[in-house]
Amino acid sequence: MIMKVAIIGAGMAGLSCAITLEKHGITPFIFEKRAGVGDRFVNAESMFHILNRPVKNCVPYLREKFGIRLDPLTKVSQIEIHSKHEKGVISGDIGYLNIRGRHEDSYDRQLRDQVSAPIEYHSEQEYETLCKGFDAVVLATGDAEYACRLGNFRADFTGSVRGATVTGSFQADTPHVWFDCDVLPKGYGWVIPYSDQEANVVMFSPDYPSNIKRDHEEMWNQFYGMVSQDLHQPFRITDQFSFKHYIVGICNQPKLENTYFTGNCFGAVSPGFGFGQFTSILTGVYSAYDICGLGDYAELTKPLRANYENSLILRRFLENMTNEDFDFVAKNINMKLISRFVNNLCDSEGRMDLLKDVTPLMKLFNRLQEGKNR
Repeated sequence: MIMKVAIIGAGMAGLSCAITLEKHGITPFIFEKRAGVGDRFVNAESMFHILNRPVKNCVPYLREKFGIRLDPLTKVSQIEIHSKHEKGVISGDIGYLNIRGRHEDSYDRQLRDQVSAPIEYHSEQEYETLCKGFDAVVLATGDAEYACRLGNFRADFTGSVRGATVTGSFQADTPHVWFDCDVLPKGYGWVIPYSDQEANVVMFSPDYPSNIKRDHEEMWNQFYGMVSQDLHQPFRITDQFSFKHYIVGICNQPKLENTYFTGNCFGAVSPGFGFGQFTSILTGVYSAYDICGLGDYAELTKPLRANYENSLILRRFLENMTNEDFDFVAKNINMKLISRFVNNLCDSEGRMDLLKDVTPLMKLFNRLQEGKNR
């Protein structure tokens, strides 16, 4: 009997599922509400090795183990960490930068080119209808809406994101991250280049009452000014994007009857730093494995769930840090012995699973801080 499989969403998870199904003889039906794959703003993203342990190097891993081919923009050779008064640098084979969205080289479109099945764009098909007519339905819509609607999602927090594409002068293999409790309380900001002349400037602010009360336009202007000052150049904004109250959480069950929750419907967004491409792809592959009888989706995704929970502890840890704490880290990360250790830790050949191994220490720190605040 040939399985009839519907995939709702032609993003990273949905397309990875489709690629895997086709490799095992199943042609899925793909439904996408937008006008095309990657039909959204262009933005740069990162895959850092240390956040995807125990896998050491995600791009060759996806190619060799699952036959999914991705061509990043460049390798990351260093990350610059900016605090209130200090700057630290981590160097090594740290990960990859890639592009998403409408760009012809985006990961979205690279995955689309590996799929043979037709995609129904501008689709108005709803889950409730497809569930009745297909043997399996893969939810890959890019957000938690359906998972929440089905009562199958644990929301841990929401956050607001604002970003801009800017032109300037950049070192194309070097992203920057900012921690400043005065400008971005409990949040962070990134500059991720996708060429030596273009980059995304992005800030994330969790939706806590103290942040909701703040003027977000003023917050953005402060952050943008800080970035311009720290990178010693004015930028020209060519595009902007924002979304508010984005839900960060994880599904209660990865599979309900004939329905698979993948990508952000699963809970792919890392609470720590907001990345989630690798997890999205793996949930797509693993759901296809279950459909093809090659594995159990709940079992296959257990490590992904554990990684999410550890990343959530990292998020609370970062929220509990002060400017003095961030200054201390940024300053001391440049010390020779510490620098060598951290560089090896973040490198593709590093063996330590940082999120897993330091979780007990972060839990202890969080308890101590929360005790002080009572």
